Amino acid sequence: MSIRPVRHIVQAKPAIEGAGVRLRRAFGFGDSAATDPFLLFDDFRNERPEDFRAGFPWHPHRGIETVTYVLAGTVEHGDSLGNKGILGPGDVQWMTAGRGIYHQEMPTGNEQGQMHGFQLWANLPSSLKMTAPRYQDVVSKDIPEVTDDDGTVVRVICGEFWGKKGPVDGVAAEPHYLDVSVPPNQSKTRPGETNSNVFAYVFAGAGTFRDASDPQPIMTENLSANGEEKLTIGNRSLVLFDQGDNVSVQAGPEGFRFLLVSGKPIGEPVAWRGPIVMNTQEELMQAWADLKDGSFIQPS
Repeated sequence: MSIRPVRHIVQAKPAIEGAGVRLRRAFGFGDSAATDPFLLFDDFRNERPEDFRAGFPWHPHRGIETVTYVLAGTVEHGDSLGNKGILGPGDVQWMTAGRGIYHQEMPTGNEQGQMHGFQLWANLPSSLKMTAPRYQDVVSKDIPEVTDDDGTVVRVICGEFWGKKGPVDGVAAEPHYLDVSVPPNQSKTRPGETNSNVFAYVFAGAGTFRDASDPQPIMTENLSANGEEKLTIGNRSLVLFDQGDNVSVQAGPEGFRFLLVSGKPIGEPVAWRGPIVMNTQEELMQAWADLKDGSFIQPS
């Protein structure tokens, strides 16, 4: 069994989306081969209500799945099919846009004005691009947690971990989506999915995903002032792993919390413009033509 080496480390960059929401983007709107089947990952943690209260008003999606995970505050959502609800702390929504849907997501901070959460976009294979839209809304209490003897806690949102299965199912990429908290100075080795692409996104504490005995170089933006590589990885860092079996983790003195996400590559061409992702330019042009002539939302 081999430890997955770290291929790339980047810091999430400031971006503005929706009606003016300030967030951090770890990846998206670029070459998606390294993260296939995932297209985009946004960190919308913010403590200034004026930076997020305008939200994400009505907009379309086709050809993808969106995953919203809320840590603090709430997100009120609604769609063109009549679905509506509110996501609270610890809740998850996995939306399969399929052949087309309009929806909106309007965030509200908690009593301290904090709005913390993440959104991931997962691609759909060509065979499911035009499937019927589907929602999986999961409340926090229904997400299983596993606690190891050393105090490591894993929330299993999708996939399986230590005998627990996440509540989200029927997803094309067969993903694993885990929220992992490792106590201070503890090390773990997590079995991985050998044929999947894997990334981690750090959002609390600091640590490393690199075996200390592994001398391989890392392509990184995580550099010190003198250009030397900083092995300790902190807040808002995206870590892309190379091929292998297991993921090695070493927490620092503050502990280490991160999302660990994996999925099987689809390996199909991507034609992408804004919130719509198809396989060919012709399909993409047709989707935008459907938006223009009012036929984007198709009957069941």
